[in-house]
Amino acid sequence: MYKAIECPSFGPIEDLRLIECESPALRPGTIRIAVSACGVNFVDGVIVEGRYQIKPPVPFVPGMEVVGRVTELASDVSSLDGAPLLVGDRVFANLGFGGYASEAVAPLSQVSRVAPSLTDGQAATFMQSYMTGWFALCVRAQVRAGQSLLVLGAGSGVGLAAVDIASALGLHVIAAASSADKRALAERLGAEATIDTSALDPAGVKDAAKEFAASFGGAAGVGGVDHLYDPVGGELGATCLRALGEDGQYLVIGFVSGIPSLPANQVLLRNRRVTGVDWGAWAGRRPDLNQAMLASILEMIERGELDPVEPTIYALSDASKALADLAGRKVAGKVALVP
Repeated sequence: MYKAIECPSFGPIEDLRLIECESPALRPGTIRIAVSACGVNFVDGVIVEGRYQIKPPVPFVPGMEVVGRVTELASDVSSLDGAPLLVGDRVFANLGFGGYASEAVAPLSQVSRVAPSLTDGQAATFMQSYMTGWFALCVRAQVRAGQSLLVLGAGSGVGLAAVDIASALGLHVIAAASSADKRALAERLGAEATIDTSALDPAGVKDAAKEFAASFGGAAGVGGVDHLYDPVGGELGATCLRALGEDGQYLVIGFVSGIPSLPANQVLLRNRRVTGVDWGAWAGRRPDLNQAMLASILEMIERGELDPVEPTIYALSDASKALADLAGRKVAGKVALVP
């Protein structure tokens, strides 16, 4: 038997409930994991409420990212990445669903070894945000060292990952966030400038970003920032489109504050570009490239070039509160559940 958080039907996150489940038999090509930490993402709450484009059959167990120790291997599983895989080994699994639990069964194709330098909390919470950030900046935007990047929602998990990756790649990063602790985290990860979004209206954020970009000199910030990383949307995202300089690129990451109405004339002016970023769908279509991308990120973590933040920890039974605090922007960085 193991414990899990069940979503009985789409609705308020307060309706999530802790249940006990019978451990299923292993299928060929799978392993059983005793979960030590599970990552919590903003999108988990959106899915539970039925507001996401993906709607799993109900009831279901939310949660995508887990870290834990191998407790059992299917009879046809003996190695991972060419090396022996043993009971007791620490692994990471990208499940899709089923992570809010004390136990998980995962296909070997969705399992990776955990970098020794990462804590369980870091390992359980880096993947969604860092893979999104890498896909956005390196695959979609193809950023270059010396360019400038404005990150909205820079105190969130996905925002901090973008700050960390961009700084490691040599970009000048401007981090916009609503609290001092969130801005401090962004600075620790390499942001050269920060903007207090609680003290400025969207137009003020836009003007401050342009001023910072101009101060960087050189090719960066000619007439505005080179790239805008926007997981926030709403009025702030729409207004900050105007912070982009010539050939500037708006990266559409998400819509925490609602889907923005982007003025097409501002896209046309100065040859600005709008680029969609849907890492999850792309990863499903290109698992080979996705695996190579994950390997690149893990290598940079091992070399100390990337430093995922330690998450705020909640008990598994407090999953509803964790999601509510994340949605209410009460947490800086990432959140993890511990059984």
